[in-house]
Amino acid sequence: MEKKRGESYNENRVFGMILVKIHKAEKRKIISICDDNLVGKKFEDEDLQLDVSKYFYKGEKMKYEDVMKEIKGADSLNIVGEESIRFALKNNLIEEESIIRIKKIPHAISLLR
Repeated sequence: MEKKRGESYNENRVFGMILVKIHKAEKRKIISICDDNLVGKKFEDEDLQLDVSKYFYKGEKMKYEDVMKEIKGADSLNIVGEESIRFALKNNLIEEESIIRIKKIPHAISLLR
């Protein structure tokens, strides 16, 4: 059985390595999801740069179900790191083709609205 976009798998544990930060401005809601070991680091390839700033990515650990509740009202997702990307793929929030790698670090942006 195929999952619908945004449907979560049935785990109710706290993320061990993933941080979630919610940004609200005017009528927009952006959620950043990031592996905690990447926060505060910069990665550069030939033409691309990924700045995993504390301001944008350092959030809090949440239960899977709570993250999925927040995502339902989001306009976009910004996802960085192996564990975070795996979570997004398992929940059909992104597709494999939308993932880029900068210095082997996976990154994806998903526009939900």
